[in-house]
Amino acid sequence: MAAHRKPKQRPYTGSAARTAATLALAGAATAAALPGSAHAEPKPTAAQVKAQVDRLYREAEVATEQYNGAKVKAAAIAKSIDALRDEAARRTERLNTSREALGSYAAAQYRAGGLDPSLQLALSSDPDQYLQRASYVERAASGRADELRAVRRQVADVAQLRSEAAGQLAELTARQAELQKHRTTVRAKLSEARALLARLSPAQRAAYDASDDGGRGAGHADRSAPRGSAQAPNARAAAAVAFAYGALGKPYVWGSTGPSSFDCSGLTQAAWRSAGVSLPRTTYTQINAGQRVGRSELAPGDLVFFYSGVSHVGLYIGNGRMIHAPRPGAPVRIAPIDEMPFAGATRVA
Repeated sequence: MAAHRKPKQRPYTGSAARTAATLALAGAATAAALPGSAHAEPKPTAAQVKAQVDRLYREAEVATEQYNGAKVKAAAIAKSIDALRDEAARRTERLNTSREALGSYAAAQYRAGGLDPSLQLALSSDPDQYLQRASYVERAASGRADELRAVRRQVADVAQLRSEAAGQLAELTARQAELQKHRTTVRAKLSEARALLARLSPAQRAAYDASDDGGRGAGHADRSAPRGSAQAPNARAAAAVAFAYGALGKPYVWGSTGPSSFDCSGLTQAAWRSAGVSLPRTTYTQINAGQRVGRSELAPGDLVFFYSGVSHVGLYIGNGRMIHAPRPGAPVRIAPIDEMPFAGATRVA
């Protein structure tokens, strides 16, 4: 009877237990990989991709305008540094002339029997030492006291100029770092947008490209004002509008002010520059460059701004339309002003 009994199961121990656990985990992983046992991340719809890409382009445009502003400031600082250095060089040259005159006098004094200690200090190669001990100037011979005082003032002036240049150089370095930060942000946003657009089918991509074209087609580049277009209020506004029509079809390139490509504020700046009017570089400075006007008062040539951060600008051409540089991949084009959230308008001239 004992021979027909079922053998008693013994629990796994040691390496046998580890092997059994490994096989169990492998089986579970295989089961999870079977169809219907896991859910893949759903592919975004064309509408969702468009919303995400539009957001990325707006964020890139904000960073672009910040880049433009930092670039203007960096250029102004660099120009100021050059001016300070030029002035320091001129004053150093005058200082050297004065020191040479004192040197001649000192040589004469030496030949006559000695050199006054104050002259030794004035002729020192260490200006700091001279300035620290400049009180000795009053000991100089009365005939050279004025010259010594002049040297002291000149040394102080040169030192001040060099100090200002050093301070501005530090500011320039900070602005250059800011430029790099904004440049990196713009490129990252645009790269992410391109990656999203690559997920669309050709038909979906074509629909996206046409979606903000005001119904005119991406290839529209009529460079003449259409019949029945509103008349500009003055010759300068007419010249700015004419320039904008001439820019239709040219590509959007962030940071560009023409003549072959533009970003949004670069286009409006170039248009008004052609009319003899100098505008600042960025959207958030251009909005303060003229007289504010209401939406119902718009006339051709006015600057129209969009979004709460005033990050986009176009040139109004009448009949509720504008010419603007929309975004990367979209050329300068005509569009209705109600396709974006309106933020305000400025009449330049």
